[in-house]
This record gives sequence, C-alpha cells and structure tokens, in this order.
Amino acid sequence: MLQTISELSIENKIFYAVLVFSWTVYLWEAYLAYRQRRVYQTTTHVPVELGKIMDAETFQKSRLYQLDKSNFSFWSGLYSETEGTLILLLGGIPFLWRVSGAVTARFGLGTEYEISQSLVFLMLATLFSACTGLPWSIYNTFVIEEKHGFNQQTLGFFLKDAVKKFVVTQCILLPVTSLLLYIIKIGGDYFFIYAWLFTLAVSLVLVTIYADYIAPLFDKFTPLPEGELKEEIESMAKSISFPLTKVYVVEGSKRSSHSNAYFYGFFKNKRIVLFDTLLEDYSPLNKVGEAETEHSEENDAEGESKTKPKNKKQGCNNPEVLAVLGHELGHWKLGHTVKNIVISQMNSFLCFFLFAALIGRKELFLAFGFHDSQPTLIGLMIIFQFIFSPYNELLSFCLTVLSRRFEFQADAFALGMGRASELYSALIKLNKDNLGFPVADWLFSTWHYSHPPLLERLRALGGPKQD
Repeated sequence: MLQTISELSIENKIFYAVLVFSWTVYLWEAYLAYRQRRVYQTTTHVPVELGKIMDAETFQKSRLYQLDKSNFSFWSGLYSETEGTLILLLGGIPFLWRVSGAVTARFGLGTEYEISQSLVFLMLATLFSACTGLPWSIYNTFVIEEKHGFNQQTLGFFLKDAVKKFVVTQCILLPVTSLLLYIIKIGGDYFFIYAWLFTLAVSLVLVTIYADYIAPLFDKFTPLPEGELKEEIESMAKSISFPLTKVYVVEGSKRSSHSNAYFYGFFKNKRIVLFDTLLEDYSPLNKVGEAETEHSEENDAEGESKTKPKNKKQGCNNPEVLAVLGHELGHWKLGHTVKNIVISQMNSFLCFFLFAALIGRKELFLAFGFHDSQPTLIGLMIIFQFIFSPYNELLSFCLTVLSRRFEFQADAFALGMGRASELYSALIKLNKDNLGFPVADWLFSTWHYSHPPLLERLRALGGPKQD
C-alpha cells in the first residue's frame, strides 16, 4: 500500500489528499453531531439547575425541535459531501468549464476571452448549487420550521424570494469577480496586494449599502416610532458616545418567528435594526395571539370551547430590549467589530499572498482535470476551497473560541451598565422564543458554538439578584 501511494503522481496525491481531508472533516462533524443528538435523545426532563428557568413544556418543545434539526443536518450534510465527492471523481469542474467555453463560443468568443468564460462558469455553478439545494431548503422551511411553529412564509413567497436572492447575488457576484480576475491578470508580480485592496474596498462598500439598498429588496424596514423605547435607545447610545443616526424595525415576522437585533454603518453613521419579533409591543405574532385569545374567551362564554389557548407573548419588554442592545453596543465599545475586521483582512491578505505563490503550480490544475489550461478562476477555487481547507478549519475554530470570549465581554459590558437582571431575563425569553436547547455536549459546543451556552452566560451574569 505504501509503495502504491509513493508511486502516485504528485497531482494524484493532491487530489486524494483533498478527498481524504474532506471526508475526515465530515466524519468529525458527524461524530460531534452524534454526541449532541444523544444529548437531545437522553435529556428528557428539565435538569434541576434549569428548574427556575424553563418549564417542562418548553423544554420538551425545544428538545424535539433541535432533534429534528440535527437529523435533518445529518442527511443534508451526507448528501452535500457525497455530491461534492462525485463532482470531483467524475470531473464535474472541468466538464462545466468546457460547457462554459461552448456557451461563450456561440457568441463568437474564443478561449482568449477567459474572463467571459469564467463568468458563465460561475453563473452555471451557482445555478446548479441553487437547484440542488432548493429541495433541502424547502423541506427545512415547510416541514421542520413549519412543524415547530416558526415558518411564516407561503410557498409562493419562498420561491419568489429564492429567485430574487439568486438574481441579486448574480448582479453583485459577476461584476466583482470579473474585476478581480482582471486585476489578477494585469497586476504583475504584486497582483495579490491589488487584489486584496480591491476585495477590502468591495466588502466595505457592501457593508455600507447592504441595509439601505440590498436588505430592503427582501424585507420592509420602518423607522422605530417616537416614544419611550426610542428615547431610551438614543439616551443609552449617547451615554457611551455611540454615533446613532437611525433606529429601524424590520418585518422579520413575515418569514419566521425567530428574532434578532444588530447595528451597522461606519464612522459617524451608525444605525440599529430591531426585528419586530424581538419587540413584545410590536410583534404581529402577539397581535394574532391576542386575537385568538379574545375569540377563545368569546367561545368559552358561549360554551363552544372547553379550553383556552395560553397567551404567551413573544419577544422582550422595553427594559429587556435595552439590555440586549446594551450587549450589542458593548461589542462596538469594546472594539470587537474592528478586531473582527482586522482579523478578516489579515487572513484575506495572507490567502492572496499564498495564492500568488501557488497559482503557477501546474500540478494543482492537473489534479483536478485541467490538462490544457490554467484558468485563474479555477485556480482561485482550487486553492481557496481545497488547498486551504485545513487552514480554514483551524481558523474557523479559533474564531469560534474568540467569538465566545467576545460574547462574555459584551455581557459584562451590559452588566456594567446596570442591566444584568434585564439581560438575564431577556436571554431566557429569547432562548424560549427560539426553542434553544439549554443542555449541550461539551465537545460539540466547544467546536461549534460561537455564543456560550445559556447556562454559562447566566452564571456569568450572576443571576437576577446581581443588578
């Protein structure tokens, strides 16, 4: 066996090394998921330390929801890994490149028009990915999310949204890719510096325009109405010199009942976005619940109903919303956003530098079936996606560890603002609303959780008596 491996050509060694590493990562992820799935299956009663935090009904709902998600993740992951392996073994990448060449040839463009062929390849590849991923996305949305009460979309809305996302992605991806390839072609020996600067500029522009011009294509953003909550948010932002200009409420409830909040913008133009599902007083789901309760009470009076639905409000009250925002603003005040940008750009520069050193290696192209040409786009794909995969896995784990550290620091910042008890109750409410399971396998959570488990965060806050 050792002799056989030693007799393999360098390109074959590269190819099989990529396959072996890909399956090694998959099996490791599958093992971690199995450990966590065992936790879902065996933890059927609320642990003693969670008795005052989560009732038995919510605990059971979250357990079944996470179990369904875990099973779905197993099968979708297995399909994805098998599909990727077959594409490599059957020469799917060079085949699609030849198809792209045939398409451009129909328009009178020869092999010298590599950028045009690259754009066709990219469009066909993303179309293939969208089509093969669509059934899984539909099942996740209309079976799992629907079953557990989160999905708010109709099939028509979902499909329209998918088409819109694909079109918007192409409108951004194709021009950016064509310019990047052009820069690499004409950049000379130091093209990696120009390529990195270009991607940096693109990322900054996208972050700047996303919430104002891209996100509104998919969701409705409205200014938070004047009132106590807005005044409190502006006052809190002013107290830490956060340059807040606008506060928006996004209509997330038309897609899902999951909730979120974030801020964006550069320099003196910061904006806060709150999901309507986060706000107890604004969530349409609460209005539906109130209507159903009133209807049930009428039926009870008329003797038409024996049971009355529980009116459990979704979202957080105003003090809890302010505590959540105190946590988010803590990320800004403590420099977490800037640190993440710096790490991201250092990584990007390193990758382009290594790409420049490897792009001339013909054996990398031979390993993936490119015997007659060395297209730049294919080189980017091979090196960034396959050759860098061990480094990417290590970096991902390190960033997960760093993220958990940042989350504890942001919680401590909110605590320092005197909002410990409100954040404590908000974390419990959000965990219940999103059916988060509060018990995690230590190895699974260490590898995957970018946020600390609920109990760890509550212990760090010291409980509601801390405030």
